[in-house]
Amino acid sequence: MGANTMKTIAVTGASGKLGSRVVEELQRQGYQVVALDNRRSDKLRCKQITVDLSQLGQVISGVNGAEGIIHLAAIPSPTGFAYEHIFANNVNSTYNVLEAASILGIKKAVIGSSESSYGFCWAPTAFDPHYLPVDEAHPQIPQECYGLSKVVNEQTAETFNRRNGMQVSSMRYSTILTSDELKSIRQSFAEPERFKRTLWSYIHVDDAVSATVAALVADGLGAVSLGITSSDTLSDWETERLLEAFYPDVRDRRKRFEGREAIVSNALAQRLLNWSPTRSWENVEE
Repeated sequence: MGANTMKTIAVTGASGKLGSRVVEELQRQGYQVVALDNRRSDKLRCKQITVDLSQLGQVISGVNGAEGIIHLAAIPSPTGFAYEHIFANNVNSTYNVLEAASILGIKKAVIGSSESSYGFCWAPTAFDPHYLPVDEAHPQIPQECYGLSKVVNEQTAETFNRRNGMQVSSMRYSTILTSDELKSIRQSFAEPERFKRTLWSYIHVDDAVSATVAALVADGLGAVSLGITSSDTLSDWETERLLEAFYPDVRDRRKRFEGREAIVSNALAQRLLNWSPTRSWENVEE
């Protein structure tokens, strides 16, 4: 189902940092939006339905009538809740969203995955990437509940694609930051080790929005996982200097990095979505 045949899009997690802006962009492009969340937002100007995503019947009722789904609701890190709850919440909600889509004949979905699925960020026992740059083929080897939930969700997406050909794009977002957050984070550049675990990767929220919508309207993707990250690093050091200082043991380097070039690749997303990030910490307004 192409973009020109989709009129109504259901968005879960619609009151969140990314979800609320995705809703706004979809509306700007002329779509009707149904916002699904466990709380209402006074910022959204669309139909809102309070839904418990752990209940399949509620999900089916909530997304009924939509032609596409963007699933962004999740507990966003392995913190603040019991690990079992984080894993169960993230996995069950994603299964139910895609099961509801399957039952209702919805053929396009975008789900929020994470760069954390590779395992580096939250690992209790730190480890280095197997090779650089990190791309979608890099092993996903998390040691904790959040990264594991994202790996399972991507496998769930592949399952539904095998079942009925549903197109599901799993978006491996890096740290999503607003302009204000990027401005404040520059103060941390004096301590480059602070962002070592995330490989100094990030994505401006506007670029995350444009990638998300691009994945929804694209055709022929099947079940695909895409690295959604900026093309530069969250550091004022050149990338080669960062790697020599903090990852000297990673000898399998498959390219030489130019300037502050990103360590996590977005090349596949750029190619498949005809998308590229346009925002950097360097060009946010002072």
